[in-house]
Amino acid sequence: MKVALKHYTDLLAKYVRPQWRRVALLGLLIVLSLTLQLAKPQILRIFIDTANGTSHANLGYTALLFMIVALKSSAVTAYSKYVSEDVGWTATNLLRRDVTAHCLSLDMSFQKAHTSGEMIERIDGDVNKLSLFFSQFVMGIVVNVLLLVGVLVLLFHEDYRVGLALSVFAIIAVAVLTLLRDIAVPHWTLDRQQSGLFFGFLTEHLAGTEDIRANGAASYVMKRFYLRLREWLPTRMKAYIAGTTMWSASTFTFTLGNAIAFGFGAYLWRSHAITIGTVYLIVHYTELLRRPIDQIRTQLQELQRASAGITRINELLNIKSKVQDGHGVELTPGPLAIEFENVTFNYEDDDTVLDDISFTLEPGKVLGLLGRTGSGKTTLARLLLRLYDPATGEIRLGGKSIRDPKLTHLRQKVTMVTQDVQLFQATVRENLTFFNNEIPDAKILEILHDLGLDSWLTTLPEGLETMLSSGSAGLSAGEAQLLALARCFLTEPSVVILDEASSRLDPATEQLIERAITKLLHNRTGVIIAHRLDTVERADDILILENGKIVEHGARLELSSNPSSRFSTLLTTGLKELFA
Repeated sequence: MKVALKHYTDLLAKYVRPQWRRVALLGLLIVLSLTLQLAKPQILRIFIDTANGTSHANLGYTALLFMIVALKSSAVTAYSKYVSEDVGWTATNLLRRDVTAHCLSLDMSFQKAHTSGEMIERIDGDVNKLSLFFSQFVMGIVVNVLLLVGVLVLLFHEDYRVGLALSVFAIIAVAVLTLLRDIAVPHWTLDRQQSGLFFGFLTEHLAGTEDIRANGAASYVMKRFYLRLREWLPTRMKAYIAGTTMWSASTFTFTLGNAIAFGFGAYLWRSHAITIGTVYLIVHYTELLRRPIDQIRTQLQELQRASAGITRINELLNIKSKVQDGHGVELTPGPLAIEFENVTFNYEDDDTVLDDISFTLEPGKVLGLLGRTGSGKTTLARLLLRLYDPATGEIRLGGKSIRDPKLTHLRQKVTMVTQDVQLFQATVRENLTFFNNEIPDAKILEILHDLGLDSWLTTLPEGLETMLSSGSAGLSAGEAQLLALARCFLTEPSVVILDEASSRLDPATEQLIERAITKLLHNRTGVIIAHRLDTVERADDILILENGKIVEHGARLELSSNPSSRFSTLLTTGLKELFA
């Protein structure tokens, strides 16, 4: 796959142009380094030609001059390398930031279709391949072309025949390497894809280590591990073999160049046309040609790898989220009414999950959402958060379509607490505030006190600064749920969705969480996805789903007093019996 030149220039313009001052400094340093490199063999020629006919003092001065130039050349080269890496990593990190933000902005259908390991490889692995492209490629190509031209000009100055012969050699060498540039690109693209699949597999199975061990599946996982590597190996070998064609071509051209230099040097010296020092100069400059040509080869080879990364990154950045951001309508403060009007939804090509759903929940009321597994309860909640958009129909909050507010604003107004609490490897404060440093400690401590977590906080060695492990490790299920509820209080939402946050807990902790939920739902609109009967006792309305359709909806007290209602039957027989 050949990457269009525009893709290279667009990346450079976006991520390197803002650093133009450092890029200009880098250019000056490289030109100075080039000048010093060309000067060193001239000094050595003087030393060689005057070694037998001048004083030791003059030879010493020449040697000292050479040492000074060599040291300056090394210092300038080292500093230019530092500036180059700084430019490269700054650009790379900016690109990594944009790719990460883009991935986070994509809808849940994309997230479900790609493993976390695959995305890590895209965001980190593919972007890392571009670090040399940003830091060295353009400057490197320009400078090495200048070095190539400078050497050839000096060779022409010494003898036009030497200059002409080595110019033809250089043109052929660069032409061959340019023609070979795209050979390895398709192979490196496939290699990046295999790398993404491998790391996706690795991340997924490492996350499930406990279940793998508990079910005796380690040998099966290891077999798949080796199969993944065996699938990856041929692709990697083809990529490296294709890349070595450039190395082989450059080795042949360098050998040819040295042969030309030695041949012309010997001929001109025997003809007394040049001195032995000039023979050295021709050979040294010919060898110096090796560096720009070799660097051009290396940079073109790196460009092959970068091309694969650019291809995959462009593919990723060109993916558009099916959930488009709103144009900025502000939702009113306080509890909001929820309206579903003829909403239909299905996941990709799956069967319809929600079919023509219509209902209204008044502001400040609580809806008890019931139904068997797969009836569409969780999907309904996801639609309220705009993790997905319905295929048809309209959802409104406070009378306004949820497509109109910005997603960030909508998700501040609507929050969801599930049984599966995700904690991060960060401090208690950062886990509670989602890394929002603007929330004062006083507010955090007040909420923890209201939730009965202040005694738990005092047991932590560093209070709010105590580090927590990812995945709720080190916390009880009740503590994790209370922390999740505390997050909701801190965001001050208008609509709260609860997916049975108090299930599977001991009675004492359950009572604590129930009190916290009561406080959380006060003066807020609530949706409770119920798995137990006692959970819906606080609900004002009941909605029962079956096969994606509403089979019953009404006020809880009215339904419970109607012996023919499904909800009344549920109260008599129990949730499990009704939905068996």
